[in-house]
Amino acid sequence: MEFLFVLAFGVMVAIAAYLFMSRNVLRIVLGMLLLSNTANLSIFIAGRLDSRVPPLVPAGEAAIAAGANPLPQALILTAIVISFALVAYAVVLFQHAHQRLGTLDTEAMREAEPR
Repeated sequence: MEFLFVLAFGVMVAIAAYLFMSRNVLRIVLGMLLLSNTANLSIFIAGRLDSRVPPLVPAGEAAIAAGANPLPQALILTAIVISFALVAYAVVLFQHAHQRLGTLDTEAMREAEPR
């Protein structure tokens, strides 16, 4: 099971790198979104995939046999919110650039820079 997650992680990083190298701004934003999801997957993989004893058990209580570690879940939830805000900002920024310059090509956007 862990091998499949690691394989998915590698494929997602490769696709995100390919999208980042594109000249189209929309593909760059999609690559940023995919890379943030890849970071979430890496946190999930590092947070134990098997069901061991949870790290926090009150004194005198019995540990749940199949308890999940809550820390990676909280980190992933926070990362999802941050990546959503970052992608929303990037979409609005590039939409404004598209309205002003009339293109989504990064090379054409460079030509609009003052020299």
